[in-house]
Amino acid sequence: QVQLVESGGGLVQPGGSLRLSCVPSTTYTGIAAMGWFRQAPGKERELVASISFSGTTNVADSVKGRFTISRDNAKNVVYLHMNSLQPEDTALYYCGTVIPIPQLTSCVREYNYWGQGTQVTVSS
Repeated sequence: QVQLVESGGGLVQPGGSLRLSCVPSTTYTGIAAMGWFRQAPGKERELVASISFSGTTNVADSVKGRFTISRDNAKNVVYLHMNSLQPEDTALYYCGTVIPIPQLTSCVREYNYWGQGTQVTVSS
């Protein structure tokens, strides 16, 4: 069983920036794609960005040019860098992984392990 732990969320003003981090709570040395998703109240969980084990990325159109995803395989951590945040970015952000698939995976149904989420609130 792999558990993921997200951190870095919080309250930020419009136009601000945050960096989310995701690490496994247990030692996992396998290779796997990872992704960031978000879910606002009353809405379905949606892809924000995904990254393959080798670093190929996919970013949702709604955040393209503002958000980037990266990973450090040596440290077993994946990041979501969020710039120019807007109120519509307010949501619970989840980190997920697709063990043992290393290829880029962007479909939420294919992810088999998730974190508990970290809240991002954009408000003045």
